Amino acid sequence: MKGYILNYSVQNNRGIISGDDNQRYDFNGAEWMDSDPPRQGMRVTFEAAGGQATRIYIDLRADAPHNYGSAPAPIYAKSKIAAGLLAIFLGALGIHKFYLGYTGPGIILLLCGTVGWLCFFIPPIIASIIGLIEGIIYLTKTDEQFELEYAQNRKDWF
Repeated sequence: MKGYILNYSVQNNRGIISGDDNQRYDFNGAEWMDSDPPRQGMRVTFEAAGGQATRIYIDLRADAPHNYGSAPAPIYAKSKIAAGLLAIFLGALGIHKFYLGYTGPGIILLLCGTVGWLCFFIPPIIASIIGLIEGIIYLTKTDEQFELEYAQNRKDWF
C-alpha cells in the first residue's frame, strides 16, 4: 500500500501514515526500512496489518526518482519568524508562548513581566532574557525542526 507520513515523533519513535485507502495507520520506528529518517509529508509504501503499518519504505517512483513523492509541502500551523520576533520584542510578556498555544508558560512569563515589576526588578529581566534566547532559537531552526519541536512535540521551553 502507499500513503503519506502525517507525523513522526523522534522522541516516541512513533508516527502516523495516511494510506491511499483513506485510512490512518500507526507505525513504530522499528518498522522503518530506509536509511533516510521518516518525516512529515514523505510518500511511502508499506504493508498494512490491523491499523498498523509495517515494512515502511520511501516511495521512489520512476517518474520522481529524486524526491519523496508528490505530497504537497507541509503547511505549518505557526510561523517561526512571527514566533521568533514576538519572543525577541515581547518575550517578557509571554506573547510568543500564547501565539504557539502554550497558555501555561505564557501566563508564567506574563506574570513575571508585569507583576514582577511590583515586587522586584529581577523577574522582568529574567523573562526578557528567556524571550530573547527563545526568539533566537526559533529563528535559527529550519521550518521542519520548528514544526517538529514546537508544534508537533509541544516543547514548552527553549
